[in-house]
Amino acid sequence: MSPDHRTQTRSFSVAPSANIRPSTGSNTPASTCQADQADRHALYERAVQCPQAEVDFIQQTFHALRGRPARLLAEDFCGTAAVCCEWVNRDANHRAVGIDNDPAVLQWTREERLPALSPEQRARLRLIEADVLDLGPEPAAKVRCEPVDLVLAMNFSWWLITERAALRRYFQRVRERLVADGLFILDSYGGYDAHRVITEEREIEDDAGPPFTYAWDQTDYDPISGLMQCAIHFAFPDGSRLDQAFSYRWRLWTLPELRELLIEAGFRPPRIYWQGWDEHGEPDGLFKPVTRAEPDAGWICYLSAEP
Repeated sequence: MSPDHRTQTRSFSVAPSANIRPSTGSNTPASTCQADQADRHALYERAVQCPQAEVDFIQQTFHALRGRPARLLAEDFCGTAAVCCEWVNRDANHRAVGIDNDPAVLQWTREERLPALSPEQRARLRLIEADVLDLGPEPAAKVRCEPVDLVLAMNFSWWLITERAALRRYFQRVRERLVADGLFILDSYGGYDAHRVITEEREIEDDAGPPFTYAWDQTDYDPISGLMQCAIHFAFPDGSRLDQAFSYRWRLWTLPELRELLIEAGFRPPRIYWQGWDEHGEPDGLFKPVTRAEPDAGWICYLSAEP
């Protein structure tokens, strides 16, 4: 199961230049093929993201655990900052900070997403180009930021940190950035399909633009190091393709490792929210707290960690 195939998830930016392939056997110049005209960030948002559902989940979870509404949210590895935009759009009391170390994707957000917000909403959203490890509320931090109610690390973005000590340090920095009753929410995926070399495709048809095919491609997995290579491709009705639109080299962290590292970083034992299935065997988009789960071929979960 593609780890992005759920009702809520988000992007982060770690992509090389995409490889555009024109339609095979066509006399149409590559410059006029659909792949050449495609915007990979917009395609990703259509194929993968549902910021509305994600904000629903984090709002409900925060209120259930903390007994108050969250106001200030930090979206680590924010990519196009889709959750930040939805957050400030949702409530006039909401503020958001999006952090990513890729200036190109942040510029895309400024040009393509911020104009859709009102001036008042844009004033409540800050984009920061930085390494997440450099952020902190203390004066000595490389990038100074105020304490926040919520820190998000979604779409498995933290898997880009492949060394145990570095991941523990990131979790420590997150805890230091939270207010006293703040909350850290992140996600994970796994199952026996996660360890395979496998490609899965899904047709995308919506009102946002022409249809296309989304492909999740796990091209390599090393069981000794836990490192894996993955990519996202897009294919179009005219036969053209946008290969390697996004490419990821990350570590397949396990839930026991994740729980241990969060506790070592100073968090309480995290809660795990497991996605359910509908009567047709498809993900139902509902995440409920569990203490035990079935060994599915592919699963997705959220975790919430309290300092």
